Amino acid sequence: MQITQIENTIHGVARLMYFLAGMAIVAMMIITTLDVFMRFCVTMYSKFGWEFLATWRPVPGTYDLVAMCGAIAAAFAMAHTTLESGHVAVSLVVRLLSKKGQMWMKLFTDTASLSLFGLLAWRSVVYAGKLRESGEVSMTMQLPYHPFVYMMAVSCLVVALVYLIAIIKNMKKVVSL
Repeated sequence: MQITQIENTIHGVARLMYFLAGMAIVAMMIITTLDVFMRFCVTMYSKFGWEFLATWRPVPGTYDLVAMCGAIAAAFAMAHTTLESGHVAVSLVVRLLSKKGQMWMKLFTDTASLSLFGLLAWRSVVYAGKLRESGEVSMTMQLPYHPFVYMMAVSCLVVALVYLIAIIKNMKKVVSL
């Protein structure tokens, strides 16, 4: 398989994850809005005794649902942000280096990032396994935590693969100079 095919596959996965992150943010917005509205209805029933609001209740487990959606949104947006170079970077000193020096610095930081995200992916899988074994769940809705930690691991793995592709491309540039 060619590196461009692998790169296109990784980009496609990153775009899919980015879409899912956006959907998680929309879900957070809907859940929160619905919960606030339902709490308002409960208040109106208690103040005015409007019977048609008697059975309306706030969304149970709103905190758990919003927290889980937030974890999905943060994790799944990482790969796309990395592809778009959307992370904050301070390049004051790097700009003073020669073109080749800048490429070597990028190679170094990408390698460090690959190592970090590879380590995060591995440790997330280990941690998720421990959560699964212990049966750890959220307080209100009793949602298991381990699937969300596995999602974090997958996201870290995709980010690591994005950095690996970037390293390979930069190595080709450094060698050609």
